Amino acid sequence: MALYGQWLGVISICLLIALGIVGFLGHFVFSIVGWVIAFILLFVEVPFATKCCPTSPRFDSFIAFFGNSWFRAVMYLCFSIIMFLSNIIGPSILIVCAVTLLFSSLCYVAGALMGQSFASSSMLGGSGVDNVV
Repeated sequence: MALYGQWLGVISICLLIALGIVGFLGHFVFSIVGWVIAFILLFVEVPFATKCCPTSPRFDSFIAFFGNSWFRAVMYLCFSIIMFLSNIIGPSILIVCAVTLLFSSLCYVAGALMGQSFASSSMLGGSGVDNVV
């Protein structure tokens, strides 16, 4: 289930960037917040990004903190709540991002409850699922 959470996270990154552009004029602040969330999720979910981009040891330790499925679930839930708040201003397309973030959080919770160790997809630069099986 954690692998599904990772792929939903990647989908969330794409939606946060694309729908942030679409909803920029209507929800300026939440579009920028969505881009910041997408930037953070990019480094959390795509191990290849941390290998390509120069990062500080402090940032690397922050990203390593989210190696546990429980911490990822909480992070996604917090990001989902932030994106759901965009609808307080008025109806927004950013609700789609909030829903995908929520589903990703639920996948990480299900994976943690099943006792699955975290595995990242080899397509995204991770170790793959060979180490889990």
